[in-house]
Amino acid sequence: MTEQTQHKREPNYLEYRGKYSGIMGWLTSTDHKRIGLMYFYAMMTFFLSGVVMGLLMKLELIAPGEQLMGAQTYNGLFTVHGLTMIFLFVIPGVAAVFGNLFMPIMIGAKDVSFPRLNLFSWYLYMIGAVIVLSSQFMGDGPPDTGWTFYAPYSLKTQTNVVAAVTGAFILGFSSILTGLNFIVTMHRLRAPGMGWMRMPLFCWTLYGTGWIQLLATPVVGITFLMVIAERMLGIGFFDPAIGGDPILYQHLFWIYSHPAVYIMILPAMGAITEIVITFSRKTVFGYSAMVISSMAIAFVGYFVWGHHMYTSGMSTTARWVFSFITFLVAIPSAIKVFNWTATLYKGSINMQTPFFWAMGFIFVFMIGGFSGLVLGSLATDIHVHDTAFVVAHFHYIVFGGTGFAFFAALHYWYPKIYGKIYNGKIANIGLIIFFTGFNVLYFPMFILGIMGMPRRYYDYLEQFHSLNIVSTVGSWIMATGLIIVIVNLLRARRGSGKEIDNPWDGRTLEWQIASPPILENFEEIPVVDHEPYDYK
Repeated sequence: MTEQTQHKREPNYLEYRGKYSGIMGWLTSTDHKRIGLMYFYAMMTFFLSGVVMGLLMKLELIAPGEQLMGAQTYNGLFTVHGLTMIFLFVIPGVAAVFGNLFMPIMIGAKDVSFPRLNLFSWYLYMIGAVIVLSSQFMGDGPPDTGWTFYAPYSLKTQTNVVAAVTGAFILGFSSILTGLNFIVTMHRLRAPGMGWMRMPLFCWTLYGTGWIQLLATPVVGITFLMVIAERMLGIGFFDPAIGGDPILYQHLFWIYSHPAVYIMILPAMGAITEIVITFSRKTVFGYSAMVISSMAIAFVGYFVWGHHMYTSGMSTTARWVFSFITFLVAIPSAIKVFNWTATLYKGSINMQTPFFWAMGFIFVFMIGGFSGLVLGSLATDIHVHDTAFVVAHFHYIVFGGTGFAFFAALHYWYPKIYGKIYNGKIANIGLIIFFTGFNVLYFPMFILGIMGMPRRYYDYLEQFHSLNIVSTVGSWIMATGLIIVIVNLLRARRGSGKEIDNPWDGRTLEWQIASPPILENFEEIPVVDHEPYDYK
C-alpha cells in the first residue's frame, strides 16, 4: 500500500479553489467529499429541527389534557417529525454522508463513477426536502396522516398531502441515483489488488444498501404517484368508495418501507464494524460471515413486510409465513453481533469515544431487536399493535441504531474529515448524558404500550401519567447530551488543533492518506497486496 502522509502536504479538499470560490465552489463541486459534507450539514439541520418537534410532542404528553397544542396541531407535528426524521435524516443518513465521504477512498478510487450524477442526487435531496418542509406551511395546513400516508385517510383529509407526497417522491429519486452510483463505483473503480473479498466491510454494507435503494425505492415512488393521481384525478386505487383497496396501499408501502429499515441499518452496521475492528486492534472475526450476513439482511428484508399488517386483514397462512420470515431475518443480524463480540475477545481494546458510541449502539440495538420479536410474533403483536410499545421499538432500532451509529461514525472519522481532534473527555460526558436520556425517554414506552396506551394520541388516561412524566424528562436529558456532543465537535472544528492523520491506528485506505484528504484522494492509486484489516 502506498503511504501518502510522508511527503509534503498537497492542498486538501477543504482548501481547494476551483473555478468558483466560496459557497459557489461548494454548490458546483463534484468532489465526493464535499458532496458528503453538504449532505451532512443539511441532514444535521433537518435532524435538529426534528429533535425540536419531538421535544414539543413530549411536552404535550407530560400530562393528560391539552398542554401546548390541540389534537390537529399535534397530528400535524408528529407527521412532520416523522417525515423529517425518516426521509431527510435516517434513510439517507450514514450512507449518503459517510458513504460519499469515504467509500471511494476505502476502495482506492479518486471519486465515484458518476460525479455529476452524485451532485445531482444532492440537489434532488434538497429540492425534495424543501417541498416536504414547505408543505407544512402551504395550502390547507400541514399533512396530518403520519409519515406513512395511510389510505384512505390520506385521500380524504383536506390538509396538504399532495405536496408532502411529491417531496417524498423526489427524495426517492435521490436515493435511487445514490445507490446506483455506489454500486457502479464498487464494481468498476476498486484499486488494483482489491478483490471483492478484500473490500472493507463498510463498503459491503453500502453495496447491499445500494441494491435495496435501486430495487425497492421505485415501488414506493409508484405508490406515491398513485396517491397523487387519486387525490387529483379521482382514480380509484385505494379508496373503497370508488372501487379501490386501502389494504393494497399498505402492501405497496411496506414492500418498500421495511427494506428501507435495512437501508438505514446496514450502513450503520458497517460503520460499527469498522470501529470495533479498529479499536480492538484485531483482524475481524469471520470476514466472510460478515459479508454474507450483510447480503442476507438485504435479501431477506424484501420478504418480511407483512408483519406490519397482522391486524389489517390477511389470510392465516400469510400471517404465519411472514412471522416465520421475520424471525429468520434475525439470524444474519445475530451473526453480526456475535462477530463483533468475537472480534473484541482478547483484543487490545483502545477505549476512545467512537468505541463507546459503538458499544452504545450494540446495547440499544439488541433491545430494539428483541422487542421486534414481540412484534413479529402473531400472538403478542395483536396486543401491542399501534401502542406506545411500537414507538419504543421503532426508536430503539431506527434512532438507537442509525442515530447512535451516525454519531459513532462522526466521532470516528471526524479527524479524517477535518484534520483535527475533539476533546475526548467532553465527548464522553455528552455520550453518557445522551445515552441515559435516550433510555429514560424510550424504555418507559415499552411499559406504556403493554399497559395499553395507544400511539399517535395527543391525550391519554390518568393511569399513563407517571410514566409519561419520566419519558418527557428523559427527552430533556437526551437533548442536553446532544447539545454537549454537537458543541464539542463545533469547537474542535473552529479550533487550531494539531493536524493528525491517523489517531486511531486504522488500517483501511482512508487512514493511509493525509487528513483532510487531498482533492483526488491519492497522489497515485494504491496497490492493495494484503487483507483489509491487517493487525498481525
